[in-house]
Amino acid sequence: MSEVIQKGKAAKKASYAMSSATTEEKNEALSLIAAQLLNDQDMILKENEKDLTAGRESGLTSSVLDRIMLNQERLEGIAAAIEEIIVLHDPIGEILETIHKDNGMKIEEKRVPLGVVAMIYEARPNVTVDAATLTLKTGNAVILRGSSSAKNSNLALVNSIHRAMEKSKLPVDAVQLIEDTSRETASELFRLNDYLDVLIPRGGKNLIDTVVREATVPVIETGAGNCHVFIDQTAKQPMAEVIVLNSKLQRPSVCNAIESLLIDASWFAEYGKELLEKLKVNDVQIYADERVREDFPDVLEASEEDWANEYLGHAISVKVVDSPQEAIEHINQYGTKHSEAIITEDARNAEMFLQHVDAAAVYHNVSTRFTDGFEFGYGAEIGISTQKLHARGPMGLKALTSSKVRITGDGQVRS
Repeated sequence: MSEVIQKGKAAKKASYAMSSATTEEKNEALSLIAAQLLNDQDMILKENEKDLTAGRESGLTSSVLDRIMLNQERLEGIAAAIEEIIVLHDPIGEILETIHKDNGMKIEEKRVPLGVVAMIYEARPNVTVDAATLTLKTGNAVILRGSSSAKNSNLALVNSIHRAMEKSKLPVDAVQLIEDTSRETASELFRLNDYLDVLIPRGGKNLIDTVVREATVPVIETGAGNCHVFIDQTAKQPMAEVIVLNSKLQRPSVCNAIESLLIDASWFAEYGKELLEKLKVNDVQIYADERVREDFPDVLEASEEDWANEYLGHAISVKVVDSPQEAIEHINQYGTKHSEAIITEDARNAEMFLQHVDAAAVYHNVSTRFTDGFEFGYGAEIGISTQKLHARGPMGLKALTSSKVRITGDGQVRS
């Protein structure tokens, strides 16, 4: 029996026990996990350093190494995030609708766990904890499959989680880690229909596209982030500069950082060169259209690929446009339906943008960096969905639930 099937069976069995776990039992387990992660800090950081060393030797980029890296501050942040999940309302058991029929029959729709959730993800060991704790809070079991670049970190984190769960009333098998990170194992997970209820990929475009194309189990598509800021004609220069620099530079390696900048032609003529100079001072490589390069010849020419690229680093594509409509069309053509922002003082243009841009999160005069479960008040997120069915945007607790219709009566039959 393969590792995937063995752990799939164990997770499925554990999911039945998890479905009846009380809020108190789940919160107690989460509290134990938060404490255990801090107690195991030295061991976890030692294993994380192994991944970082291997990554440097294999030539991983600085942005990928940043996603892999754990330190005391980040571990404390992970533990604090678990404490935030504990205080969040437990959605399981909520009554969504009640109908009393004339024949005395009662129909009640109730929120229930999804069952077994699988996560396949790249680089980020924090996802190991986010996925485990969110699924436990919502009464699910989880199968985790991280990338080889963070294998030691993920194993250390799951071992710590298991030590904590052994002290709780939850089944330890509710959190499973696939240790074999081969392509063959991933393909087997894609088709684990007998044991999986849903598969969530979290990573770059290639991973997500592969899962969507090859999986036979239901998939929630979390998006690559080719996010844009559009600077409209009426945008205030100081606000525009602050938002663009924050959206690009606050943490360039994450999916809600912008990869493309669209600038109204009249705004660019007055302020564009100054803004691009500030990007260059911050070591951002600029790929631009011909209109930008006429006034700013130091930048590289943008290719068709650049308009669709998720750089995840210090690079950005820049295009001059003549109207909000042109900006919206460009975003809807090249964007990944993640997070898009307009900077404008024109209420009509803002409303047009918010209404017609097809994305999970749309912003007016706000940095795209806020697309995050914590910032939205959901606690940690299991991913940011860019599709429209089941869940969209940052996926917190409710996104990890389904519903069940319960019908009760006293002998009713259908005539």
